[in-house]
Amino acid sequence: MKSQKLIARLLTAVCASSLLLGASAHAADYPTKQVEVIVPFAAGGGTDLVTRAFADAAKKYLPKPMGVVNKTGGGGAVGLSEIVTARPDGYKIGTGTVEIAMLPHMGLVQFTTDDFTPIARLNAEPSAISVKADAPWNSYEEFMAYAKANPGKVRIGNSGTGAIWHLAAEALADKTGTKFNHIPYDGANPAVTALLGGHIEAVTVSPAEVVSHVAAGKIKLLAVMADQRQAGFDKVPTLKEKGVDLTIMTWRGIVAPKKTPKDVQEALRAAAKKTAEDPAFKESLAKMNLSHAYLDGPAFKVAMDKDNAFFKALMTKLGIAK
Repeated sequence: MKSQKLIARLLTAVCASSLLLGASAHAADYPTKQVEVIVPFAAGGGTDLVTRAFADAAKKYLPKPMGVVNKTGGGGAVGLSEIVTARPDGYKIGTGTVEIAMLPHMGLVQFTTDDFTPIARLNAEPSAISVKADAPWNSYEEFMAYAKANPGKVRIGNSGTGAIWHLAAEALADKTGTKFNHIPYDGANPAVTALLGGHIEAVTVSPAEVVSHVAAGKIKLLAVMADQRQAGFDKVPTLKEKGVDLTIMTWRGIVAPKKTPKDVQEALRAAAKKTAEDPAFKESLAKMNLSHAYLDGPAFKVAMDKDNAFFKALMTKLGIAK
């Protein structure tokens, strides 16, 4: 009997050791195949550009490459929902955006901020009011005077109903007592394309998402929704300079499903930190006029929770929260 108990204890110890070794091996080996990164907006927009720059730079720090896949629709809801419902093994992750802290309050999704595991914030950008270069308005004041004199006539394109650039335009309307016609698209890039085609009068996307068209003389910025003027756009005033106390920012970062194992989280965080600090990644962002705003997972979580509370209050005030 004693020998049987001894054998049982030995077997238990062996199994426990095997499990520990297995977990260590898993952490050491991950990833053993390509990691799919879901982008919840269309190709060519700021979220897509940040993600592809990150995936390219991350090749140095992960044994397998990252594959970027665009899943658009619903102001980010489709792609973000796919990230949440993915198998939590680290092989399908995504680029989380500020919409994580917005869409739930509109009743448009089943997830909340707590359904994501923050890995690393990479970037943050303000909204900007942009119009075609040949538009009749050469200043924020001229644009707003026309919009107020023609309620609902000015069509402002955004990156989807409930997405950050939609809320930016809604907040501007609320702050100034102006009525706009909000037109949703599956991302910033399609909205900008519509502006260039003359289908809408303005967009409220980030400066970086129109910078190439500004350089080409096709689009002009009238104001940015930031606390300070933006690097590369020094001549563009802030709304605060125009007497409108409104700051609306987006952010982009790597997130994983909620129940992703700790060892996988740690491997992703370590690789993301090295990638975010890589000169090549920083240079890529700078070339696209995208700001570098790295936060590690825990700090990213704090920022997400803060925005969740802020946007819940703002959207309730605007009457668009459910």
